[in-house]
Amino acid sequence: MKGLTRIIFGLISCFMAMNPGFAQQTSAIKAEPIADNVFMITGGIANAGFIIGDKEVLAIDAGMTADDAAKMLDTIKKTTEKPLTKLVLTHSDGDHINGIGGFPKGLEIYASEGARKEMAEAFEAPQLQGLKAYLPTQTFSEKMEIDLGSERIRLLHFGPAHTSGDTVLFLPEPKIAFIGDLVFLGRDPLIHRQKGGTSLGLIQSLQAILELDADRYVAGHNAILSRSDVEKALKNIQDKVSKVQSLVQDGKSLDETKKAFGIEESPAKAGGFSFPSLVEVIYLELAGKK
Repeated sequence: MKGLTRIIFGLISCFMAMNPGFAQQTSAIKAEPIADNVFMITGGIANAGFIIGDKEVLAIDAGMTADDAAKMLDTIKKTTEKPLTKLVLTHSDGDHINGIGGFPKGLEIYASEGARKEMAEAFEAPQLQGLKAYLPTQTFSEKMEIDLGSERIRLLHFGPAHTSGDTVLFLPEPKIAFIGDLVFLGRDPLIHRQKGGTSLGLIQSLQAILELDADRYVAGHNAILSRSDVEKALKNIQDKVSKVQSLVQDGKSLDETKKAFGIEESPAKAGGFSFPSLVEVIYLELAGKK
C-alpha cells in the first residue's frame, strides 16, 4: 500500500503539472489581499496564502516546486518585513506541498495527522526523499488553534474527504476559510480513494464548512468562493450520490451507471494514469467495492 501511495502521489504531481486545464496555468505569482492582513497567493498550479500576525507570518501551502516556493517567499518579503515562522498544509497533494523544499528549515509546520502520514509515505520515493526534513512538526486530529497575536487561527479536520487528512484554516474575525481542494467550482471534485478520501466524507466536510461563520472561501484551484458557491458544490455531490444510490439498488453495474450519467471512457492521461470520475468513486463506495 505504501508503494502504491508513493506512486499515486507522483502521478498526481505529474498530472497537475501536465494538465493546465485541470488547474490554473502557471503565471506570475502574486499576492492578492483579501483582508487587512490576509493574502491569497495566485499564479502557481495551486493557490496558496499567508497571514501577517503581530510579530510573524504564517504561510498556507507550499506550491508545486521549490521555484514556486521561492517566488512565494519573495512575494511575502515584498509585502511585510515580519519573519515567516509557520507553515500550514491543507493536504498532501504534490501541487500543494512538493515546493516545501524551497522554504527555510526550522519552520513550525502544521498539518492533520492523516496528511503527515501521507507525506511520510510519499517522501520515501527516491525523488522526494530530500523533503523528509520538512515533515510537519505540529499535527492534530480534529482541531487546533494558532495564536498570531491579534489573529487567532483555527485549524479544523472534519474527517476523510478529498484525502484522509484535509485541513480547513478558519479566521473567525475576517470570516475567511482556506479550504484546500475540498471544492472545485465548475467541475466535479477529485477524490483520492487511494488516500482514504470518500464522497460521503466530502459531503460531511462541506456541511461542516457551511456551519462556520465564514463568507469567503479560498480554494486551491478557483477564484475566491462565496457561501453560495460552496452550497452549489455540495448539492452537486448530493444529487449524484442520490442517483447512484438508486442505480446501485436497482442492481446496475459500474458501466451501466456511468452510461446513465453520460460518462464515456476516455484515454488515460499523465503517462497512462487517469483519475476515476466522481460517479465511479460514489458507485464503488455505495457498492462496497475496493
